[in-house]
Amino acid sequence: MPVFRLTDDLIFPSPDLSEEDGLLCVGGDLSEERLLLAYSMGIFPWYSEESPILWWSPDPRLVLFPHELKVSRSLKQTLRKNVFKVTLDTAFPEVIANCGAIERKEDKGTWITAEMADAYIRLHRAGFAHSVESWYDGELAGGLYGVSMGGIFFGESMFSKKNNASKVAFVTLVRQLAKWNFKLVDCQVTTQHLINFGAREIPRSEFMRHLNDALRVPSRNGLWQTKELAAPDDM
Repeated sequence: MPVFRLTDDLIFPSPDLSEEDGLLCVGGDLSEERLLLAYSMGIFPWYSEESPILWWSPDPRLVLFPHELKVSRSLKQTLRKNVFKVTLDTAFPEVIANCGAIERKEDKGTWITAEMADAYIRLHRAGFAHSVESWYDGELAGGLYGVSMGGIFFGESMFSKKNNASKVAFVTLVRQLAKWNFKLVDCQVTTQHLINFGAREIPRSEFMRHLNDALRVPSRNGLWQTKELAAPDDM
């Protein structure tokens, strides 16, 4: 399959035309409109400073159904002890900055560029991108961010400066998404870390069916409120 080059027109080729590694097209921009269109089609940007914008739709796709979340016994104990204070949409720029600063072996050099950070901060201000923060003694210890549309959360990245900080943020988020009747968490790229939480690979065709169903659910746009979080003992 050829890799498509985007023009200024707000359009993407079908995800079914992706390369074997998931690469679909190159170019375009990171405007709010283009990003939201991409996510609604099961496409996301992922590239490095040295390359043009690359757009991906991998097959298979790693997803987590909220009701299939797995939490280890030790992590359940950490949650119940309230070691970390968890908040929503309190420090989005700081979360994405920390995610971009952490080196990870599995990312093969592709990470969060300054252009991407600015784009997702704009999405956050527009009410589509959200962050979950874990605080320890008043300091940001870990967190994650992603994009929400309808009943699906597209996870983008997480970071941790203290053991279990990002895990607590992730589990707290997934439990809350379940309470909000979200259908799916898109984990995008397969990692053992997410598989341990119950994520699993599904064919792209199946992912697209779940995505289309989830997009029919009314969206929870705007800032998410920390006061809505469930208590740890509600697990």
